[in-house]
Amino acid sequence: MVDKVAEAVSDTVAEIASIAAERSLAVACAESLTAGAIASALARGEGAASWFAGGVASYMSRVKYDVLGVTEGPVITASCAEEMAQGVAKLLAADATVAVTGVGGPGEEEGEPAGTVFIASLVDGRTRVELYRFDGDPPSVLDQTTAAAVAQLLADLRRAPGD
Repeated sequence: MVDKVAEAVSDTVAEIASIAAERSLAVACAESLTAGAIASALARGEGAASWFAGGVASYMSRVKYDVLGVTEGPVITASCAEEMAQGVAKLLAADATVAVTGVGGPGEEEGEPAGTVFIASLVDGRTRVELYRFDGDPPSVLDQTTAAAVAQLLADLRRAPGD
């Protein structure tokens, strides 16, 4: 499964790179449970130096609050993911962002079961947040989260500006 997931992520990032370069967009990410995996995947995209602004691995809650401007409180929420996406856009002057927060496992956190993940994407000034429930051990949840995050970002980038 890991090889198929990695291949899917690579293919998705290739398309993100193409769209970002074509539209002269700066792309960024904010990550909690994936701790840099999304940034690493995006940085492998063709010509990333011209479109990938960077990322913030905000594993600790205080980094979400202090760096990304997330409202203090629970962090495994849709509103936290949304604020992370907006915060990294502002911080890195990015046109398109993706942010993830959730429970990698093995146990629950903040009353949410392992595999609960919120992914927010911000494109053309609009933020979309989706809730995912992934199965598997922590490494599998992280891989699935990375794949879903880049897929969600790509889906929003595919929309024509203003759609």
